[in-house]
Amino acid sequence: MGTVPDEELAGYKVETDLTKSLAHKPDAVVIANPTALHLDIAIPSAEAGCHLLLEKPISNDLNRIADLQSSIQRGGGKVLVGFQFRFHPGLQKLKTLLEDKTVGEPVSFRAHWGEFLPDWHPWEDYRQGYSARSDLGGGVILTLCHPFDYLRWLFGEVAGVWGISAKRSKFVMDVEDTAEIGIAFKSGLIGSVHLDYIQRPARHQLEIIGTEGTLFWDNADGIARYFQAGKNEWQEYPPQPGFNRNLLFIEEMKHFMEIVQRDLEPCCTLEDGIKSLEIAIAVKSSANSKKYVQF
Repeated sequence: MGTVPDEELAGYKVETDLTKSLAHKPDAVVIANPTALHLDIAIPSAEAGCHLLLEKPISNDLNRIADLQSSIQRGGGKVLVGFQFRFHPGLQKLKTLLEDKTVGEPVSFRAHWGEFLPDWHPWEDYRQGYSARSDLGGGVILTLCHPFDYLRWLFGEVAGVWGISAKRSKFVMDVEDTAEIGIAFKSGLIGSVHLDYIQRPARHQLEIIGTEGTLFWDNADGIARYFQAGKNEWQEYPPQPGFNRNLLFIEEMKHFMEIVQRDLEPCCTLEDGIKSLEIAIAVKSSANSKKYVQF
């Protein structure tokens, strides 16, 4: 069931069959169904020449990624992967501060994201949602994979990962709800990511320790902060007045429209989506084998 009332679709052509939908020759397709079903829509849509806005993670495994790549090559469309945090002004500011060496060379990082699953979509039964079901590609490692993307975006390629996961809540589901993850980057940077479906109040933050200070971003207020050694005070860069979470999706959609209409290159490509999925799969593999996974 969708969350858009039927009356808001009045006047729009509605199809419930993919073949009939693609027969209308759309320029673009937004793929936001459950994770494990993404490629069922993405591959034929790419084959038909459509541009794709493909939600994260791009799939729940790597089995048909080559098929998707081949379909895109034949169809000629472009893919934007839906990692909307790339459009967050606070994280964009952190990227600029890193590039400017504001706190020297990054040494380590800590990303923390905990959020109570039933609060995500209170109008739905969380037990039926894809986030809580292994058959639909759920679990915190896949569902909360945003840090894997924005950390790559900030720091470059990953050298290896380890992961520990567990189900610690009383939620009725067959996936992990808690994970502790270590990531080593090819640059030598090391750090950790915490993910859970349990924490109240929600907390999503990123701290980066540099040789000459500290960077910090908090999703709660959107502010990017930095502390430079020797100055003994924090500097803050708040987002624009009126900023809210929905603006990330609006900016993402504006970018997608430019891809479709102006042949712009995606800021988050299919290759980026594949890399993030590879990290998530490696974390799950490490949690199962209890071994460090090297890329």
